[in-house]
Amino acid sequence: MGKILVIDDEKSIRRALTEILEFEDFEVDEAQDGKEGLDKAKSSFYDIIFCDIKMPKMDGMEVLEAIQKEKIESPVIMISGHGNIETAVEAIKKGAFDFIEKPLDLNRILVTIRNAGDRSSLVEEKKTLKKTVQRFKGSSIIGETDEIMQIKEMIAKVGPSEARVLITGENGTGKELVARSLHDNSPRKDHPFIEVNCAAIPAELIESELFGHEKGAFTSAVKQKKGKFELATKGTLFLDEIGDMSASAQAKVLRALQENVIQRVGGEKNIKVNPRIVAATNKNLRKEIEEGNFREDLFHRLSVILIHVPTLNDRPDDIPLLADHFLTMTCAEHGIPRKKFSEDALEALKNTNWSGNIRELRNIVERMVILCDDEITGFDVNTFSNPRS
Repeated sequence: MGKILVIDDEKSIRRALTEILEFEDFEVDEAQDGKEGLDKAKSSFYDIIFCDIKMPKMDGMEVLEAIQKEKIESPVIMISGHGNIETAVEAIKKGAFDFIEKPLDLNRILVTIRNAGDRSSLVEEKKTLKKTVQRFKGSSIIGETDEIMQIKEMIAKVGPSEARVLITGENGTGKELVARSLHDNSPRKDHPFIEVNCAAIPAELIESELFGHEKGAFTSAVKQKKGKFELATKGTLFLDEIGDMSASAQAKVLRALQENVIQRVGGEKNIKVNPRIVAATNKNLRKEIEEGNFREDLFHRLSVILIHVPTLNDRPDDIPLLADHFLTMTCAEHGIPRKKFSEDALEALKNTNWSGNIRELRNIVERMVILCDDEITGFDVNTFSNPRS
C-alpha cells in the first residue's frame, strides 16, 4: 500500500507502530533518532513519516524543519507523549500534516494515514494539472479536413478502450496532442498522463527513467526512484519517439507489456504495473525492423490501433483555422490587443512550405503577432516564412 518511516527513540513505540502498519500492508522503515531519520528521508521516498518530538541528537521539530528545507514532500505526522496545544500548533505551522499524542490510538493513526494519502494524491494531481495547463493552454485538435475528422472519430472510438495505440507522423504534426486526447477520452482521464521522450534520454538512463531504480544501483542513484511505468499505473504512459529506444530497453518494455510486471534497476522485486500505453514515432518502424533496429514483437504489441497524423502541407485547408487559433492564444498570453490576418496573409500561409509542421506555424504566428502591425499581411507572411517554390 505504501512505504512509511517511523522516527522515535523509544524502541517499544517503534515496534508498536511497525506492527500496526505492517498489519495494514505498509512497508515500514525505522530510525532510532532524528539524525538517522533525516538521513533516511533524504535517501529514500516515503509516503508518510511519523516523527517523535523529544529525541536525542536532533529533536522532532529540527527534523521537521530540515525536511521542509530539503523540500521532501512526504507528509510528516508528529507524535509526542508531552503534547499540548502550543506544541501541536507550532508543529502544524512548521509544516507537519498532523499531531498525535501518546499513547497512540489505532483508529486515529489509520484515519490520519488515510487523510495524508488523500492529500498526497491531490498534490500530485495539482502538479500534473499545472504542467498540463502551462504546456497545453488553449490546445485542442484544430481542423476540419477529412484526415483530421477521421482522427477525431478514431479518438472517440478508441479512447474509452484499453487498446494500445501507435501514433505515426513527422515531427511537429501534433502526435502528443492526439495521445493526450486519447487519455482525456478514456476512463483513466482523472489519473496521470505521463510522457517519456525516448529520443531525449541517454540510452544508459532510459531504463531508470521507465522502470525506476533502487538506491545505489549506479553512482548517482542516491535514493530510490519510481519509474514512469509505476507513476502511470492507473493512467496513461506516452512513449514518444519510441523508435529511438535502445534494444535493451525494448526488451524490458516488451516484458512489461506482456506480464504487467517490472523490476527497478538494481532491484530484484517484481512490481505489478498497469498503465495504458500510447506510443509515437516519426520513423518507419517496419523499415527499422528490417534493418534490425526495432523488435517486431514489440511493434505488434504497441500497434493494436494505428493512427497516422498528416503533415501540415497535406492539410492546407486547416491552416487558416490553426493560424487564427494561435493568433488568439498569442495575443492573450502577451496581453496584446487582438490582431487579424488579411485575406492575402491567409492565402500566403496556405502556400508556405511547412517543413516544421504545426510547431513551425505556431512559432511564426507568434513572431508576427509580436512584430507586425494590427493587420498581418501577405508581405509579413512571406517575410517571416518559407514560401513554396
